[in-house]
Amino acid sequence: MTVAQSYTIELVASITGGVCYGKENLIVKTLSIDSRSLQLPGETLFFALVGARHDGHLYIKDLYQKGVRAFVVSNSESTNLKQYPEAGFVLVHDTLIALQNLAENHRKNFSFPVIGITGSNGKTIVKEWLYQLLNESYSIVRSPKSYNSQVGVPLSVWNMNREANLAVFEAGISQPGEMDQLSKIIQPTYGIFTHFGDAHRENFKDEVQKLEEKIKLFSSCDSIVYCADNKLVDESLKSRYGQNRELISWSRNQAANLMVVSEEIKGNRTFIKIKYKRETKEINLPFSDKASIDNAITCWLCLLNLNVDDETIKERFPKLEPVAMRLEIKEGIGDCTLINDYYNSDLGSLGIALDLMNQQQKDKSKTIILSDIFQSGYTNHQLYKAISKLLEQKKINRLIGIGEGISSQSKLFTCNASFYRSTDVFLADLNRNQFKDEIILIKGARNFHFERISNALQYKAHQTVLEVNLNAMVHNLNYFRSLLKPSTKLVVMVKAFSYGSGSTEIANLLQYHRVNYLAVAIADEGVELRNAGITIPIMVMNPEPHSFDTMIEYRLEPEIYNQTICLEFEKALKRNGVRNYPIHIKLDTGMNRLGFVHHDIDTLLSLIVNNDHFFISSVFSHLAGADEQQHDDFTTRQIDSFTQWSDQILSQFSYPIDRHILNSAGIERFPQAQFNMVRLGIGLYGVSAMHQEKLMNVSSLKTTISQIKEVSKENTVGYGRKGQLQTDTRIGVIPIGYADGFNRKLSNGLGKVMVNGQLVPVVGNICMDMSMIDLTNTDAKEGDSVLIFGDDYSVSKLAEQLDTIPYEILTTISRRVKRVYFQE
Repeated sequence: MTVAQSYTIELVASITGGVCYGKENLIVKTLSIDSRSLQLPGETLFFALVGARHDGHLYIKDLYQKGVRAFVVSNSESTNLKQYPEAGFVLVHDTLIALQNLAENHRKNFSFPVIGITGSNGKTIVKEWLYQLLNESYSIVRSPKSYNSQVGVPLSVWNMNREANLAVFEAGISQPGEMDQLSKIIQPTYGIFTHFGDAHRENFKDEVQKLEEKIKLFSSCDSIVYCADNKLVDESLKSRYGQNRELISWSRNQAANLMVVSEEIKGNRTFIKIKYKRETKEINLPFSDKASIDNAITCWLCLLNLNVDDETIKERFPKLEPVAMRLEIKEGIGDCTLINDYYNSDLGSLGIALDLMNQQQKDKSKTIILSDIFQSGYTNHQLYKAISKLLEQKKINRLIGIGEGISSQSKLFTCNASFYRSTDVFLADLNRNQFKDEIILIKGARNFHFERISNALQYKAHQTVLEVNLNAMVHNLNYFRSLLKPSTKLVVMVKAFSYGSGSTEIANLLQYHRVNYLAVAIADEGVELRNAGITIPIMVMNPEPHSFDTMIEYRLEPEIYNQTICLEFEKALKRNGVRNYPIHIKLDTGMNRLGFVHHDIDTLLSLIVNNDHFFISSVFSHLAGADEQQHDDFTTRQIDSFTQWSDQILSQFSYPIDRHILNSAGIERFPQAQFNMVRLGIGLYGVSAMHQEKLMNVSSLKTTISQIKEVSKENTVGYGRKGQLQTDTRIGVIPIGYADGFNRKLSNGLGKVMVNGQLVPVVGNICMDMSMIDLTNTDAKEGDSVLIFGDDYSVSKLAEQLDTIPYEILTTISRRVKRVYFQE
């Protein structure tokens, strides 16, 4: 996060109450909390945040080598001036509090209006729509993406600068006490409450406490905009602020400042009529869903409160565009990977997008297609000089700049660069053959319509796609990490094409989030990951002797499960002249699959003790029934056996050896058996044995309706004439079949899919490449989306229909089904 004015280290120490060491006069403009998302190292002030499972002090050496010279730390041992002679340190008691105090102090430098937004849902939508509606009239600073946390808010407020004249920030909380700090940092002059729901309810005593905590944000506001139709919200705001703040409400069914008179939906548009200050006003919206309508009315009332004239409002609301809440990763032409982020264009979101880009395949060339950035608060020269530095630091190989502003500063860019005055000019000149085997970030302001560029570069294939939500995957990873001791290591299973989600993309994400190990089934899977730039340790769970030389070449670590495989791998090590190679000993404590049983341990020890070809990285076993309570006694016996057997092995070695027996279900249900490592598998992908409500769905299998036809009741549908019709039926054909992983057993009404929120049955036999569904009682149209499984119809429900498990559903989705990855 970069700010227009500068701070010295000495000034930062004075503001945060810290002690300064080293270079006191270093000037900083940029804040960083993550060594992986460094932007402009020479201007960066790094805050070494400390949490239950991370410690920023561990990355100071790496950051110093990358050019960072300014640090805020809470560990005095980090301020080693002999090791870092050019650095300046601020030593504080708590680095998070120091970050918040610095942002709070920075906020005091500005007197222009600040809008603070909170609520359970809709915060980011309302913030982004206010930006769309007001950016022609104001120079606006706003939170990047959904930066609304204890860390995100100070980073957002840091962006306030002298050239801006309006700020819009969102604030979210997950437990009591958090809003006290955020309200001091934001100090909003106008407040907006969006919607009150169940998010983060588990950390509050009741909904009243949660609401009371949220509305603390408004203590400095002159006025507060909200919907009065939620009785609890209305009463709470009136009780706390009714005497000394202007409460500005809207409603559909009671007296309010803005009364909704009528809402008429025509196709995808909504025509709204209201009464405000005894006047009737109208707008139309390019949306028809209730959430969008509610958010738009909230924005409308905010604009009226800011005295925006009716003609401007009428002109701008029909132009509202969907808020891109996610970055999409898609397959492009010429073996390229496309990252689409063509609705947001500012320095903060550019840094986020470049970080996602750098999580992808390391060996691919990196290209960015970038539009002009507006309302930055900088001159064009300052802005594009900073962007040039950022692209250089992120090792971008090629820039394609589109727009008058960026083209005028072409001489500032040192990478391979070309410039075009408009999107039309670029597309007219486009040669698709110039894009081969690279990662392409498409990043632009919405009025450049870069979706046209994405469409031109996207690989056109199957209409059936598997959407993979990377944010949900990180959420699930963090949930399981929260159940572990800080010292417990984590192995994550990415076998079977990462449970169908795509191996390299998921492995890149996990490497970025610093898991300790990845595990694959066979050597070929590990080789694919190494070729994609994965460098962290990889365990092979089903090694085969013919692949041992390849495993050694690619630094893959085998599971050793019997005497034969041990001797064969030793031969391979001798053949390659390798010593002290890491291996993982598998014990069979009751699964009765691969592994040494108890009476084999003496033989095992005779093979590996004093054998300098091997280094035992871990000893492990596998639970047979950890997900079912009826097997708990057996699971406990397995854990006890593993403890005794592994104790016997570890006692023979002087170096530390990891132990692991818990799988996803075991992590949740048997936390006492963490040892010093666990294995996370299906839980990462959103399936829980115990707390499904705490996980997020990761994968959504979607297709579209290719054709709709009316079929009379005397006819049949599909192969074998199995689709017997009882009435005249509206049949939809969808391009997914058993070759895609849509199981043929779901034929003839057993399976259901979701169309426009409604479950409809499969008709007739599922074919290899397509299936038929009954759309008789729906308003579906050709081209409408069809959900096979996802957020609204879980993979677990589909598995129940087939009397199987989610693993089978996920791992049988064909590789011909295109994977689309997205991230907020």
